[in-house]
Amino acid sequence: MATENKNLSVYDKNTVPNAKDLRFGIVVSEWNDEITEALYKGAEEALLDCGALPENVIRWNVPGSFELTFGCKKMIQTEEVDAIVAIGSVIRGETSHFDFVCSATAQGIKDLNVNYDVPVIFCVLTDDNIEQSRARSGGKHGNKGTEAAIVAIQMAMLGK
Repeated sequence: MATENKNLSVYDKNTVPNAKDLRFGIVVSEWNDEITEALYKGAEEALLDCGALPENVIRWNVPGSFELTFGCKKMIQTEEVDAIVAIGSVIRGETSHFDFVCSATAQGIKDLNVNYDVPVIFCVLTDDNIEQSRARSGGKHGNKGTEAAIVAIQMAMLGK
């Protein structure tokens, strides 16, 4: 698996642009909130660590990962942000619901990146079980939220 030999929380602050003049949106799914709250914490901490001001980190909640696309679109349309991190967690169950939600969410976020000039960073865990999700939201593999925040800074700088 992709994260087997990589800690998602490790970054070299010296190679990341200073985020003090940037505004970030974070849209967080409330579904699987144990995981999404941990991802949010990782993202927020990394943004602040890299110079973002607390008042320039805007959080919106949506019910589930499927709703991330609409939430991010509305944030693009109503807030002046330089990048958005879309945070969600979909855990495989016994039905094909997992496949539909994961595919639609990924496609929706891709569409936002194609149709708008604000980068939307995909921070949606799509795991087979809760243990995998915990490992990637602050556990043994680090925190995907941290990684997504660093990507958001880098992508925001492309627009500057």
